[in-house]
Amino acid sequence: MNKLIERLTKLIDVKSLMTLSLTIGFLVLVGRELIDGDKFMSIYTMIVGFYFGVQSVKTSG
Repeated sequence: MNKLIERLTKLIDVKSLMTLSLTIGFLVLVGRELIDGDKFMSIYTMIVGFYFGVQSVKTSG
């Protein structure tokens, strides 16, 4: 139980909140058809790839 709480507290940081808010924002823009899906996928892939790349470096280094 303590390990679960510890992981949840680590999840709530600025990068996580920013990634989640960007994801929700882009989904809304695509849902309202303000941007097309191709632009969404390229931007979203770049953002999430950067986020997980930074997280991977932190855990391995």
